[in-house]
Amino acid sequence: MISVDSQLRQDSYHEARPSRISRKLKDGDSDGSEESAKNEPAFTGEFFDCRFSWPLPPLDLQIPGLPSTPATEIARPDEPPLYSVFTGGQKRLTVFVVSFVAMISPLSGTIYFPALEILAKHFHVSSSVIQLTITTYQIFQGIAPSFIGNYSDSYGRRPAYAICIVVYVAANIGLALQNSYAALITLRCLQSAGSSATIALAAGSVADMITRAERGKFIAYASLGVTLGPALGPIVGGLLTEFLGWRSIFWFLIIFSAALFTIYFIFVPESARQVVGNGSIPPSRLFMTPFQRIEHKRHPVSVSDVDRATLKGERKPLNPFAALKILGEKEGGVTLGFGSLMYGGYFMVLTTLPSQLTQRFQYNAVQIGLCYLPIFVGSIFSRSMAGYLLDRNFRRHAKRVGIEVSKERQEDMDKMPIEAARLQVSIPMIYITSVCVLAYGWTMETKSSLAGIEVTLFFLGLFNSGGLAGLNTLVVDTHQESPATAMAANNLFRCLVSAGATSVAVPMIDRIGIGWTSVFIAGVWLCFSAALWCVLLFGAEWRLEKNEKINRAKEKEEVQTRDTSIES
Repeated sequence: MISVDSQLRQDSYHEARPSRISRKLKDGDSDGSEESAKNEPAFTGEFFDCRFSWPLPPLDLQIPGLPSTPATEIARPDEPPLYSVFTGGQKRLTVFVVSFVAMISPLSGTIYFPALEILAKHFHVSSSVIQLTITTYQIFQGIAPSFIGNYSDSYGRRPAYAICIVVYVAANIGLALQNSYAALITLRCLQSAGSSATIALAAGSVADMITRAERGKFIAYASLGVTLGPALGPIVGGLLTEFLGWRSIFWFLIIFSAALFTIYFIFVPESARQVVGNGSIPPSRLFMTPFQRIEHKRHPVSVSDVDRATLKGERKPLNPFAALKILGEKEGGVTLGFGSLMYGGYFMVLTTLPSQLTQRFQYNAVQIGLCYLPIFVGSIFSRSMAGYLLDRNFRRHAKRVGIEVSKERQEDMDKMPIEAARLQVSIPMIYITSVCVLAYGWTMETKSSLAGIEVTLFFLGLFNSGGLAGLNTLVVDTHQESPATAMAANNLFRCLVSAGATSVAVPMIDRIGIGWTSVFIAGVWLCFSAALWCVLLFGAEWRLEKNEKINRAKEKEEVQTRDTSIES
């Protein structure tokens, strides 16, 4: 047994700065008096590791005045284990990286909007036919995550990301080299299948590490790519198309995605709770980061029973239809349904903006791309605004019901009015978004100045992103056992609805004009917002009914398993 000072000098793992989170010591671990306990040096149980290996492994430390206790067990007996042993730095790094990786999917979907007319001429097809490449992309963008998201919940985030990068890079190489419309639309489907799951994987990674007390802020940043991608894509696509040609779009995506995935696989550790629990259980060597492999070789980790208790249970078999079950829930179905309507209307604005600007101002690809900049800026500002409001409202409701908010341990959902904590922020933003859509449509319809159009687009990006952030957070909060599958269901519904919205957007504008089209979009949002009020009022009751049904099913399964074992 060695002292703490000796251990810290010998092991460079502990030379990094302590995190702000300290483990609580067991009652009575001092010499018996409260005074001596106060005089004991504080013991910090987590460290920010600059080499990004997994957090502090269980160590057998001899602390003066304390019994020898593994680090993962230094907690009060009546408290559950830490929800996550990842440090604040590791959490922020993970969220930062996965949010940018998730940008690949919507970025790939919109990056060639400014090149649509050029592609139509190149392949000798009409504008409506070239629009099918957007529709099919969105269909596969909804379907693919149902498979990958469910796989990642059971087998890990890193192997799921590995599948995504192989499929995505192969599709982009084919797109950059192909010369037929049939190859274009086929490879676009494959490109969508490889990239779309990154959104669900980002939300799943956040749910693995972050408690609900901080989840509003972190989910808002993790979904940054979902709102930034559609706004940033046309800007980049316009510049590439104008100066390097449309094929350069796909070469850019290869380089950009390869760089992001390389950063992910070097620095971001495995976080799936069915694989590593709260982070204290090392994954298999194949899915360790390079730094984890070095650290594991130098200091092999022995897994304790406390560590194993943080695993989420037995690994479930793959079920690509698990996302459809969430759509059939009362609360989950209503929340996902309205979120898909929000995204569908938002996408109608994004996909028709190039043609509107061309007709109104005769802009080229670069100018059209730059006109998306206000949506991009508004989406960025919405991250901090929405995240702050969601977390603040969560703490307010937790205080009202007497729940102690903790960043290290998960709260009891049965007591927490999570629906009110999230929707009281989202619903007002949804109503403001409806006003912004109306303002955009009639500003464009009345042929107002470009400045007026750009201002409305800024506020549209700001409040639409904020409203969707609250809905996404609620979906993850109410499906803690399978967060990636829940976001896959979100993706499925959202992309299928936006695909339909995209296909009818141009004919609707041609028939009734952009102004009345905006009235239609805002009217749909306002009418169906009544469903969110039902979730706000009755969602907690629906959630408890669902949990009781799940518990009864588990008890029945346990009884059947026990009876089978007795008979055998």
